[in-house]
Amino acid sequence: MTPQPNPEQTPTPDPATGAAVKAADRAHVFHSWSAQDLIDPLAVAGAEGSYFWDYDGNRYLDFTSGLVFTNIGYQHPEVVAAIQEQAAKMTTFAPAFAVEARSEAARLIAERTPGDLDKIFFTNAGADAVEHATRMARLHTGRPKVLSAYRSYHGGTQQAVNLTGDPRRWPSDSGSAGVVHFWAPFLYRSRFYAETEEQECARALEHLETTIAFEGPGTIAAVILETIPGTAGIMIPPPGYLAGVREICDRHGIVFILDEVMAGFGRTGEWFAADLSGVVPDLMTFAKGVNSGYVPLGGVAISPEIADTFATRPYPGGLTYSGHPLACGAAVATLDVMAREGIVENAKHLGETVLGPTLATFAERHPSVGEVRGTGMFWALELVKDRETREPLVPYNASAATNAPMAAFAAAAKKNGLWPFINMNRTHVVPPCNITEPELKEGLAALDAALTTADEFTTSG
Repeated sequence: MTPQPNPEQTPTPDPATGAAVKAADRAHVFHSWSAQDLIDPLAVAGAEGSYFWDYDGNRYLDFTSGLVFTNIGYQHPEVVAAIQEQAAKMTTFAPAFAVEARSEAARLIAERTPGDLDKIFFTNAGADAVEHATRMARLHTGRPKVLSAYRSYHGGTQQAVNLTGDPRRWPSDSGSAGVVHFWAPFLYRSRFYAETEEQECARALEHLETTIAFEGPGTIAAVILETIPGTAGIMIPPPGYLAGVREICDRHGIVFILDEVMAGFGRTGEWFAADLSGVVPDLMTFAKGVNSGYVPLGGVAISPEIADTFATRPYPGGLTYSGHPLACGAAVATLDVMAREGIVENAKHLGETVLGPTLATFAERHPSVGEVRGTGMFWALELVKDRETREPLVPYNASAATNAPMAAFAAAAKKNGLWPFINMNRTHVVPPCNITEPELKEGLAALDAALTTADEFTTSG
């Protein structure tokens, strides 16, 4: 069915303006991660809450949260008002000064970070947060190498993209960035021939220990992991894995960095995914949900030991817009709204009572669903051709020519008024953390219908 506009939420269709917006985009905007002549971006007219709409009046329930950042939905009125108030008070100011919005944002973030990560270095986004975290680790240890996992994404800047473990790294891989990749646990597609979570955890830790031994512990500055890998597939680490990595790092004097850019600020039903394991890293990167993406902001939360390294020694790094007042004002308002409205609790509750159980029924009824995994508002469906062999519905890093099944699934979802998150052979279910139960059930019904299209491409479909 065609998405139906909500008269209270969707403006009158205006195809002429939409065509003009689209024409200007195609003439002048250079899009990321895209072959420019092969894309057809939707012209978006507006957004509110969990929905957005186009200039033809088609309304979509956003199961992507933008790029997994609108944790409080679009256009939350209190955060919009706070941005307007901050703009009237102080739109911008240089980072070397103490500014109220910056100080308060840092205080509120430090209140929520695990353990004693109480110093906050602000960046503009997640990628440069990763850049600075790895720089801090190298300077703190005096060592050159950083270990990161395959099946990971850490950002698009030079160091961050080399740390990334998916194909987006390949065109920019310098081969000399001081990065070594290893396999993190993922039982469904185990690299360790494991049959249980306990085996997967033990063998993954042994693999990491061996990698460190052969690379030379004295050469390794840091191990960086997404606490729960996001774009790579939302693989929740087995019990004990992160604690095991923490122990290995401690034993070898290696800095442990957790990347919470996507998983942080309520996405997992906790303030941070690290809270699920009780593990405290030495450095933690964040962005996205810190202010729901309303104004670009990221940062690094820093342990006392690493902060002390730069107590009398200058830290050789910074950004013109570090702790930008407008972005920090948005963060203060977002964190206040999240606490007052119980948004983290909502993500946890609906994840446990609605989202997880409903997705489990999809795995029972749809032959295309090989595995369901996730927590809070952070879930992935592994789509397969054959459940027995676990062959992906499309090949790894599929080309346009081999991606037809996923393209057909996505088109079916959009036809039903659902905007899906698609990556390789997976669809991720990552709606705003403050989505309502009726909205969530609406989206799940549309997803259920779209999966019948994916089923057509299975060996038993």
